[in-house]
Amino acid sequence: MIALEEHPQGVIVPVKAQPGARRNGLAGEHAGALKLQVTQAPEDGKATDAVLDLLADVLHVKHSQVKLLSGATSRQKRILVTGLSLAEVASRLRPELEDS
Repeated sequence: MIALEEHPQGVIVPVKAQPGARRNGLAGEHAGALKLQVTQAPEDGKATDAVLDLLADVLHVKHSQVKLLSGATSRQKRILVTGLSLAEVASRLRPELEDS
């Protein structure tokens, strides 16, 4: 189960990033975090940018609605998604996780 948190501006999604993967995509859940694989290498923030873009695509939101709160240089990241409730984020992730 992904440990989503409510935030005054939206929802915090914990993410475990896997940079340098073969493909971009969801890789399920890992220790309460959403596991995302990106092909970008972890240099100069490219992998983090790719994670933010991928999460926006997965949740079907604008890229401006997805902001990094913490973990710029770590695989463990906390990402704020604005404009959606916790229930909306959970319902949008559910089918994506079932497919992964």
